[in-house]
Amino acid sequence: MNRFARLATRLLAVPLGLVWLEPAAEAAGAVPECWPAGVTPDPAVLACCRRAAEDGRPRFLSHAGGGDGPPFAFGGVPLVGGSGELLGVLAVADRDLREWSEDDVRDLSDLAAACSAQMRMRSRSETVRQAREAAEDAAHAAAGEATRVHELLSRSELLLRASEDLADTSGLEDVRQRVGDLVGGDLKPARIELVLVRQGMLHQVPSPVDGGFTGPGGPGTEAVPLDAHRPVARAVRENRMVVVHAPPESDGADTADGLPPATPAFDTLDHGTAACLPLRGTHGTLGALVLGWDAPYGIGVDERAVLTTLAGYTAQAVERALHLDERVTVARQLQRAMLTELPEVPGLELSALYRPAAQDDMVGGDWYDAYPLPVVPGTDAAGALALTVGDITGHDMRAASLMGQVRSMLRQADHDHPGDGPEEALGALERACRRLRLPAGGTVLHAHLTPAGAGHWMLRWSNAGHPAPLLATADGAVESLTEHDVLLHHALEPGPRTCASRSLAPGSTLLLYTDGLVEEPGGDIEDNVGRLAQQLATAPQDVALDELLRSLLDAVAPRDARDDAVLFAVRVCAP
Repeated sequence: MNRFARLATRLLAVPLGLVWLEPAAEAAGAVPECWPAGVTPDPAVLACCRRAAEDGRPRFLSHAGGGDGPPFAFGGVPLVGGSGELLGVLAVADRDLREWSEDDVRDLSDLAAACSAQMRMRSRSETVRQAREAAEDAAHAAAGEATRVHELLSRSELLLRASEDLADTSGLEDVRQRVGDLVGGDLKPARIELVLVRQGMLHQVPSPVDGGFTGPGGPGTEAVPLDAHRPVARAVRENRMVVVHAPPESDGADTADGLPPATPAFDTLDHGTAACLPLRGTHGTLGALVLGWDAPYGIGVDERAVLTTLAGYTAQAVERALHLDERVTVARQLQRAMLTELPEVPGLELSALYRPAAQDDMVGGDWYDAYPLPVVPGTDAAGALALTVGDITGHDMRAASLMGQVRSMLRQADHDHPGDGPEEALGALERACRRLRLPAGGTVLHAHLTPAGAGHWMLRWSNAGHPAPLLATADGAVESLTEHDVLLHHALEPGPRTCASRSLAPGSTLLLYTDGLVEEPGGDIEDNVGRLAQQLATAPQDVALDELLRSLLDAVAPRDARDDAVLFAVRVCAP
């Protein structure tokens, strides 16, 4: 449990976190699990934990302690079991007095909910282990019950595997696959469905079992109202297992006479038995797990216990997956909000493509940007455009937030220095980051594109350690623009930046990208850049830019997306 204490110390930026166990366990010799490991909590902190346990509700104090010891700040949230029993308290303490924010309270409460679920899972795993040992003893004691004991062992192993396999799922797709793998070999249902409650309706999640889900818009994929007469809706409403047998076998369960099939997807399945198991979450019923057999299937007391426990593990996995999916969705929306909507510029075609890393928060510090430059009085530089591609180190929410700040500051630098080159804007950005102590590090290429007459454009750029852009001309030649300076880093003293330039003729295509496109473990970056240049050189002249970027990504990018990738292309149109 000390990993939750460690997470709490990092998330709330406090020096001490601990998982204090309920009084009975403490009296039996159990000690709190702390982070840092090996630290003995102050008795005053333990007293605050006991008070939070007695109150049965979160306790956050900006000024605790007193008496013979120094004051401290304390926060604690009770840990509860499946039946509401007290398991302990997840707590943090700070030697400095502090006011706890709403985010602090919410973050510690979320961690406490996850810690409670882990403790409940441990308890259930121990129950499964004991059941398995009891079944093994029965096998040795009663040879005549060998077949039955084998079934019990199989069910116990199923639950043990379920407790382990479903404990580390990371999304609904993963939950679907794990449940299908678990029950497909033991219970052998003809169909498995995961149905979730969303906006007052039951929506089917595609089944991992062969012959199940037929795809979006296929048979049986419509939503089911919660007040419907279908067995799956009854199981969710009444929060109990509903077993439906086709006549003539009923075994005291519901029969198919007068009842529609369990879910719409069962309408075309000639099944004999269906079991609808409610998925009970922390804040209500999440939906149902539905198993169907194409022949009558006897569900006795043992099978009901196994199915109920399996549904409990599945509910925990679904609840965790929904939380992670929501977090990823919010993160992606934040990322999309910070990516630029490209402007329409006469004489130019612009297109960009962003692919997040397939790990961590699935967002990152890569970005692209394009915006009109201010017109300098007394000049004819109207229509000038700024182009940027950058990569702030990291692929998580922190990198994304730093990227958003750097992107805005670079825009401001261009507008505060009208008429100056891109190198001046980068220098102003560096100086601002250093003065504001913004810990931004990474690479960036910043360019200015200005009309030069006769359909030509003048490109001026300054490269802070970023991968060299590629310039393809109308005759198919590709040049790597290798001029660059050192990367951006808050620990480096800002120095003068250089500026290079090229004239872009009609039909030219400029490709900017980040290293996530060409970098992969064990691969050679130069080889990948060479393949990228070859793909760009052989692309048809009339191919749309967005189609070109997708083809480049498919051809060059590593399939295991461990880093973000951005592709940004600008084509000079014919006059």
